[in-house]
Amino acid sequence: AEAGPLREAEERAGAREVGVDTVEFLDHRDGVVEYGPGLRRDIVRAIRRHRPEVVVTGAFTVRMIAGVTNQADHRVVGLAALDAARDAGNRWIFPELADEGLEPWGGVRLVCMAGPERPTHGVDVTGEPLERGIASLSAHVQYTSGLGEQSFEPRPFLTWAARMGGPALGVEAAVLFDVHHLAFEGKPPWEQ
Repeated sequence: AEAGPLREAEERAGAREVGVDTVEFLDHRDGVVEYGPGLRRDIVRAIRRHRPEVVVTGAFTVRMIAGVTNQADHRVVGLAALDAARDAGNRWIFPELADEGLEPWGGVRLVCMAGPERPTHGVDVTGEPLERGIASLSAHVQYTSGLGEQSFEPRPFLTWAARMGGPALGVEAAVLFDVHHLAFEGKPPWEQ
């Protein structure tokens, strides 16, 4: 009862730090999110409502950059987001969403998985973008203070992660992604 509203407030504050105005919560309990139709349906609902061309989520791999073990919730949500991006355009999956006025949306072209073990793309975040990311994670005071006995500081963590990714792009700091193409401009690769 206390943690939920507190975490939502921290999430909104963190989002504001990086210029995000809209934050929605799917009401899956933090720490025990489970992959399945319910989670996929909730993500499909959001995709059909907002109709994005690009979905950014966390990697669903067990290991992330530099071999760091990924969190259970992040893995589950990453895979569900990838599947939901395709599900959103399929009228036969979750047809009940049409009763909510949410027609299929097959316009997601890319799903970008942040922090993968084997990245395919990256974004230079040297300077201001990294500082904004640090400010965003720093807004999660209660969350980061509850991560366990080890002290967790956003600045050294995000600086380390971004500097690990930087050499892949030949820059000081980068966020790396595994990009999944769901739609192609022109002919798909198998027809070229």
